[in-house]
Amino acid sequence: MEKDTKNPNKTTAKNAARSWILIALIGVVVYSYYKINNKEEKFLEITQAELVSAIEEGRVKNSLERIVNRDDATTYLTGEILTDNKSEALAKADKSNKSDSANDNGAQTPSSKKFRVNLVFGENEDLMNSLSRAGIKISVKNESNAISPFLLNTLFFIGMLFLFYWFMGRKMGGSGGPFGMGKSKAKMLNGKEDNRKVTFNNVAGIDEAKEEVQEIVEFLKEPSAFKKLGGRIPKGVLLVGPPGTGKTLLARAIAGEAEVPFFAISGSDFEEMFVGVGASRMRDMFAEAKRRSPCIIFIDEIDSIGMKRGGAGALTGSHSYEQTLNTMLVEMDGFDPNEGVIVIAATNRPDTLDSALLRPGRFDRQVLIDLPTLKGREEILALHGKKIKFTPDADLKRVARGTPGFSGADLANLLNEAALLAVRKKLEGVDMATLDEARDKILWGRERKSAGYTKRDREITAWHESGHAVLQLFLEHTDPLHKVTIIPRGRALGATMSLPEKDILNRTKSHFIDELSVMCGGRIAEKIFTGEISTGAAQDIAMATDIARKMVCSYGMSDKFGFQAFREQNSFTTAELPPAFSEETSREIDAEVAKLINDAYTRAEKLLSENHDKLEKLATALLETETMDGRDVETLLGLKKTINSEEEYSSENEEIAKESETTETESP
Repeated sequence: MEKDTKNPNKTTAKNAARSWILIALIGVVVYSYYKINNKEEKFLEITQAELVSAIEEGRVKNSLERIVNRDDATTYLTGEILTDNKSEALAKADKSNKSDSANDNGAQTPSSKKFRVNLVFGENEDLMNSLSRAGIKISVKNESNAISPFLLNTLFFIGMLFLFYWFMGRKMGGSGGPFGMGKSKAKMLNGKEDNRKVTFNNVAGIDEAKEEVQEIVEFLKEPSAFKKLGGRIPKGVLLVGPPGTGKTLLARAIAGEAEVPFFAISGSDFEEMFVGVGASRMRDMFAEAKRRSPCIIFIDEIDSIGMKRGGAGALTGSHSYEQTLNTMLVEMDGFDPNEGVIVIAATNRPDTLDSALLRPGRFDRQVLIDLPTLKGREEILALHGKKIKFTPDADLKRVARGTPGFSGADLANLLNEAALLAVRKKLEGVDMATLDEARDKILWGRERKSAGYTKRDREITAWHESGHAVLQLFLEHTDPLHKVTIIPRGRALGATMSLPEKDILNRTKSHFIDELSVMCGGRIAEKIFTGEISTGAAQDIAMATDIARKMVCSYGMSDKFGFQAFREQNSFTTAELPPAFSEETSREIDAEVAKLINDAYTRAEKLLSENHDKLEKLATALLETETMDGRDVETLLGLKKTINSEEEYSSENEEIAKESETTETESP
């Protein structure tokens, strides 16, 4: 039965109704079973001797029934007997279920109870004689069960087992009935009829990636043109890039442009509690795709099922994951030809994937979708800004210059945050100040003006941030100063914010050395003001130590070690790797890291001591205004940030820049 892709709510309602019918059916079966098994009356079981005694005492009514059961070949007498304390044996037999009634005076009267006594061939003579003397009539009745108890119990448990299996099958495998556990969970979107169709017009900032997948669209539209010249379209395309850069959006755009069915599934959807379910779902998904070819299968987060299998340093998982991966390898390029089905997968961890996935014939092509450049950010902001009302002073190009390192999702979130802030401010449109505020909120957290702290805390914070800001202006290779504030943001009591003027391809050793000095400035300024040191520089210390260690171990920026790298831990597992260097080398690395930080500290301390007047002037101004723009700080101190000529912004940088970095120093 085919799902209703046009009206998924209708399909969901049908499935819910079937589930309720199933629950009601189970209830009826259980009720019927217990009703059948409990239909027999409860009898007072007595012996023949006790019945003879009761007959002689006149406590047995004058009519009895002789019941003959043909199914189990049993015969017994049944009737009513008056119970009282005359017979100790009867009292014991009736102890558990006798029901005495009391009269108005509280006196007990004999009660009537239905009894049953078994008749055994050859042992009934005394009982029959007693019945004859008492003149008690006996009627004969034959009975037979329609279904034997054994057969009834067997059928009941088989039925319950079937219903349980069917119910679990629906829960595990969707609408596939009792054998639907292995049914694919992929959602299909029809490229021609789907109202939510996405095209390349909805994708911005990744022009190179769009060009690379354009030929896939052309193949899906007209596959005969490729086959005529003997060309073979890639069977798989792996989209690689950081989160939020548009990998899923690009896959949907390919399907929308080609107007073909689009199956979307996450890598984690293949695995359940039962081993083998993932492999079964993989086979079912490819079988469905082949029936609807040409089409596209999109697997998001493929690293969850495509991790390396075995081997030193590989990520080993459970055996079921390997079964799923093996099935996918065979379906993509095995004995059975796979024509017209293109697999697109997305991941941000390509180095964890098994090499068999990346060979030609499977994922033939890897498309890098990196963070957008300045030009790409302008296009993304323009695309998402179509639905937002801006004031005349709003400049999206300026926003793009101030958001290096933002992904497409971050930029969309920035515009949304700005719109929400504008609504709260009751503005007619989103202005430039609101856009800046939204960006700062995303980067450094929301202002916490209500955070209560003492006058002394404010003074220490002002000196701390002034130390960072003064050094940011004095040192040549640092990023331009963006803003200084002593209003708490996030978990920090204050922040000194810097933003690069352009996308950064490489960072130099001079930049890192200057950054180390800037991070030391907060602690030094506090010490100048109070004569003490506090916990306010904890984050600065952690960041400085991390940068210095990377300079030594990763970037080869140490004079002592030079062009060497020292790997200390596996990037993708918590397991420690075997030592790559000796203990003596480890001690030398620690000493070199300490030297870099101590030299930066000494340099910063000298600069701030020589410019004590500027430090105090900025701290005083911050206590009055709380927040100052970087250009206002330059004007106040009479300093102009100079940028190295090699790093001046140009249109050429705009086209090739791929990587960006934003730095922040903060107080407690």
